This record gives sequence, structure tokens and C-alpha cells, in this order.
Amino acid sequence: MTLKLAFLGAAIAASSVLVAAEAHASGNEHVVDDAAVETPGVCHLETWTTRFSQRQGLLNLSPACTRKAWPRLEIGGGLQRVWNDGAVETTVGPALKLNILPEERGIGLGLAGTAGYGVRAGRLDTASLIAPMTIPVGQKVRINLNAGWSYVRADTKSHAAFVGAQAEWTLARNLTLMAETFQREGSDAGAQFGMRWNPGGGRIDLDLVAGRRIDGARPRAISLGLTVRR
Repeated sequence: MTLKLAFLGAAIAASSVLVAAEAHASGNEHVVDDAAVETPGVCHLETWTTRFSQRQGLLNLSPACTRKAWPRLEIGGGLQRVWNDGAVETTVGPALKLNILPEERGIGLGLAGTAGYGVRAGRLDTASLIAPMTIPVGQKVRINLNAGWSYVRADTKSHAAFVGAQAEWTLARNLTLMAETFQREGSDAGAQFGMRWNPGGGRIDLDLVAGRRIDGARPRAISLGLTVRR
């Protein structure tokens, strides 16, 4: 396995566990997810780009909707394009998320699954099945815990466990801080810190996130995200 393929696989693995969530929740370029789904009757488009260096990064587009008829099921998908020193791969695939227990009951539980099909290779590149738990702590703090399984075809350990933990702190109605740590079995632990701005409490979120080893290898990463709902 070449270094380029290893990076592409690891970067796609990092994006494969990013599944959509509602406006005030995790999601977008955050690696650790929460138990909530999008508001029933609302759709969103999450976009973000992550740069590891001038010649290494990824771009992601993730649309998703929750129907009023199925208020606990979010149906979506993802398109990721990863590049590294001239090597490029594009993956597409579904993303489903089921809210089993709303956090309003004290603890939120969910189940999220994703898959990424490599367009160039013509085969399954990644997949994941993650169980997120959300624990509200007062009115301004939420703790999100993740555990599950991930598959990365290009990695030396294609099947591996995934764990993560995240804290969200609402500073104001439209500003949230986030810190998280996570690890895929067989890779170095990663971490991210960032903020989310929701102008006027409306339908748009803007994110700025900085991290280390978010793909299990690269020392630095900067992400910019935009979410639009309607």
C-alpha cells in the first residue's frame, strides 16, 4: 500500500463517520456525532472543506432530510473528494441515522450508518456503524459519546472499532464551542476544537474547526463548514 493510498483511505475514513445532525448539534466536520436527527419536515445541506497542507485535503457535501412521517429517521448521503499530491479519489454513498431515545428524556441514544463507494476504484471504500449517546448537562453543556465499527478498504486494519467523546458549550444563543477526541483502532488518537456561529438563530451555520490527527496520521487540519437548512 503506497503512502498516497494510505492517506486517501485514512482521510475518507475520517469523513465517513461524519453524519448530519440538527442545527444546534454535532455534525458537519465534527467527527463525534450526537443522538439527534434533523428537525422533522426540514432538509439541510452540510458542506465543508478540510486542509491538511497546501496539497492535501478533502471536500464534502452531505444533504439530508427528516420526514414528518418518520420523525426519528434522518435520510441522507455524502459526496467526498480527497486529494493528496496529485492523487484524487471521490466517494459517494448513503447516510442513515435513527434516533432511538430523545435527549429530552435525560439521555439520548441513536444509531448511524454510512457507506462510501469509490468512483474511480468501483468498489466499497468505507463504511461505518456508530452508536451515539448524548447527555445534557444543564442548559448549556452537552456531552456526546460514540462507539462503533468502521471499515476502510485501503487501511492495513480494514475492520476496526471507533470511539469518541465530545463536549459542546453554548456561549450564547447563536454561538457554540466544541472540543472532541476520537480514535480508530490501530491509529493515533485525534482531537478537534472549534466554534459554530448560527447568525440570528436562523437556517445557516458557519463552522471553524482546528484539529490534530483527525485522519489518524496527519499532525494538523483546519476545516471550514457551512450548513443551510430549509
